[in-house]
Amino acid sequence: MDRQVDIERSIIKKFRKEIWQKFVKAINDYQLIQEGDRIGICISGGKDSFLMAKCFQEIQKHGILHFDVEFIVMNPGYNEENLNLIYKNAQVLGVPIQVFSTDIFSVVDHLEEGNPCYLCARMRRGYLYQFAKDLGCNKIALAHHFDDVIETTLLSMLYGGEFKTMMPKLHSDHFDGLELIRPMYLVHEKNIIDWCHYNDLNFINCACRFTEKNEKFGEETSKRMEMKQLIQQFRETSPYIVQNIFKSVENVNLNCVIAYHKDGKKNHFLDEYDF
Repeated sequence: MDRQVDIERSIIKKFRKEIWQKFVKAINDYQLIQEGDRIGICISGGKDSFLMAKCFQEIQKHGILHFDVEFIVMNPGYNEENLNLIYKNAQVLGVPIQVFSTDIFSVVDHLEEGNPCYLCARMRRGYLYQFAKDLGCNKIALAHHFDDVIETTLLSMLYGGEFKTMMPKLHSDHFDGLELIRPMYLVHEKNIIDWCHYNDLNFINCACRFTEKNEKFGEETSKRMEMKQLIQQFRETSPYIVQNIFKSVENVNLNCVIAYHKDGKKNHFLDEYDF
């Protein structure tokens, strides 16, 4: 129990500026939580989602909003070692998880064509939405952090040919009444790693069968890993570049954009140009 208290105190005290304040700021700035919400906290077993779970516990203790949470862990086919580590960390951290099982890894493992990571993510999302809805949740919380936002933005520009970002919240297209929120939106991954090291915590990573069998593919040549490396180069060049990429998605000047899409409709600057 003493260790759990120390871990909780580290969020509020030691990492107050880097983690706690940014977690609260995202909730306030993007209006992620409302009175009476029932939120499914999605825990993958990794560092980001377990920290998010602890932050939710803290805001329930220290915040003024009244809401309920369900700590959800989906087992997509983890090996015994990884599953045991999830249970161990949940006990150490004092997070009362609910675990449900799926066969996602088996399905993806037999995929002969296409993108296994994309399919895995889509299937995970669907199962999580359904389980959360069955528990009476009106929101699910995912632990995507600041660096995930930057990576997604760059991936869209450099490989997708469009400018879009990862949103702090959005409504589900397939599950009526469910909303996805990302409370870790402003927290930098480096600070999450520092929190783990400070508390001597060890969490699972991806842990899927595909990346276990194809470690080089999963770690070195994935497009997201390229973005991580590119972002690190930006940080070495200037302390402002990455933050400015983030600010740019909140500071779009439509007078200086050739075209943009909204609600399926394309708008072009020539449509309103005074010839």
